Amino acid sequence: MQRIKLSPRPDWQAKAEAVGFTWHHDSGQTYWDEAAAYEFSLAEIEDGIEAPTAELHAMCLDLVDEAVKSERLMTQLDIPDAMRDYVADSWKRNEPSLYGRFDFAYDGTGPAKLYEYNADTPTSVYETAVFQWLWLEDQIAAGVLPQGADQFNSLHEKLVERFRAIFPDGGFVHFSSDPDFVEDRQTVRFLEDCAKQAGLEPQFVAIGDIGLNADGRFVDHENFLIGAMFKLYPWEQMLRDDYARPLPDAEVTVLEPAWKSILSNKGMLPLLWERHAGHPNLLETYFESDPAHTTLGTSYVRKPLFSREGANVELVKDGRKSSVLDGGYGDGAWIRQALHAPPKFDNRYVIIGSWVVGNEPAGIGLREDRGRITRNTSRFLPHYIRD
Repeated sequence: MQRIKLSPRPDWQAKAEAVGFTWHHDSGQTYWDEAAAYEFSLAEIEDGIEAPTAELHAMCLDLVDEAVKSERLMTQLDIPDAMRDYVADSWKRNEPSLYGRFDFAYDGTGPAKLYEYNADTPTSVYETAVFQWLWLEDQIAAGVLPQGADQFNSLHEKLVERFRAIFPDGGFVHFSSDPDFVEDRQTVRFLEDCAKQAGLEPQFVAIGDIGLNADGRFVDHENFLIGAMFKLYPWEQMLRDDYARPLPDAEVTVLEPAWKSILSNKGMLPLLWERHAGHPNLLETYFESDPAHTTLGTSYVRKPLFSREGANVELVKDGRKSSVLDGGYGDGAWIRQALHAPPKFDNRYVIIGSWVVGNEPAGIGLREDRGRITRNTSRFLPHYIRD
C-alpha cells in the first residue's frame, strides 16, 4: 500500500458538477482530493480488506441474532424499551439490509483493525461508487495509470442488484432525507437512480413531510401510502421520535431495517470483543461501565455509543486528553477502545471504508486527515490496484 502523488485532472470540478457530485468542497475546503491516490496490490485487497470485511460482517449478524433475544444486551446497546420488540421482530422477519461500511486502520503490513461499523447511514457511497471509478477510467485513458490498473469497487453494480433482490416484483419505493442538506440529498438521488436501474419507481419525500393517516399508515406529502422506504436518517433518532410508536403496525418496509440499530451503535464493539477476544481484526474494547476497561491503562479512545464524523471522540494518551469536537453526542453511555493510530502516509492519517452490500464486500473508499480522528472535513482520495 502506497500513497502516490499525481496531478489532478484539470477539469475534474466541471466533471464532478456534471454528474451531481456538488459537495466536492466543504466550506471552501477541498473534500475530493486527487492530488494523490492510494495504490494497493491485489493480495492486500483480497486478503487484507475483502476477507476481513466478509468475516466481520458475519460476526456482526451473529451478534444481532443474540442481541434480539437478550434484554441485557438491548439495555447495554441503549435500545429504547418501547421499541425493543420492533427491533427484534425486524430481525425475526428477516427484513433486508441494503448496505453498510466498516472503517479500518490498514497499511498493508498487518491485519486491518476495525474502528467502527457505519451500518445505518454511512456517508461517501456516491464518491466511492461513481466518482472515483470515473477518475480511474480517465487516468487509464490519459496514460497516467497502466491499462491493467483496477479498483476494488463493484459498489454501484451491487447496489442495483441488491435493490432488485429486495424488490423482485418492482414497484414504488419512497426515499427520504433532509432535503436541505446537499450531501444527503444528492446521496439519496444516487440511490434513487440505482433503484430506477433495478426497475423500481422511486419517489422522494422529505423526512419532515412524512405523516400518519387515520389508519396508522405512513403517507408522503401527497398523501400516498408509504409501503417501502429508504431513509437517510439514523435509527437512534428515529426510534426516539414521536412517530416511532406507530412503526410496528405501519406495514412499512424500511431500509435500513430496524435491527441495524444494534450495529450502528458503538456498543457493538465491546460486545464483539467479548465474543471474539484477540481476533486479529478487532481492537480491545469495553463499555466504560465495565471495570475491565482498566486493562487498557492510561491510553485509549473514548467514544459515545452514538456519534458521527468523529464528534465527541476523545483520544487519551498516557492520561493526557486530546481536544474534542463537541457534536452534542456527549450524553449517555460510552465505550473505551484500545488506542491504535491510523497509518500515516506523507504526514496524513488515512482510514479505509470497506463497503458491504447485502452480505457481500463491495469496494473501498479512503479518507485522510492531518489529525487522527476522521471528521466531516477529512478528504476523500481515490485508489487503484496495480497490475
